[in-house]
Amino acid sequence: MAGIERARVAKAHLASALAGRADVADRVRGIGLRPTGPAGQPGAPDYELLVNLSSPAPGAVPTDVDGVGVRVRVVGDVVPLR
Repeated sequence: MAGIERARVAKAHLASALAGRADVADRVRGIGLRPTGPAGQPGAPDYELLVNLSSPAPGAVPTDVDGVGVRVRVVGDVVPLR
């Protein structure tokens, strides 16, 4: 379980780690925070990282960073709307 501040630090660490890897850096389309758990639960929500990739990169993104869970979503290429 990770609060918002811990998740923000983990996000920065993950972004730095992925930026230095040629096998995945060009596939990353975004890294964000995502609340976990059922809506309306009492107390502060927990967060995990969500990594959007243009194409699959099996094993390239860790499942955990600094104790914060990581989910990967393949979103394809991101292009501007016309």
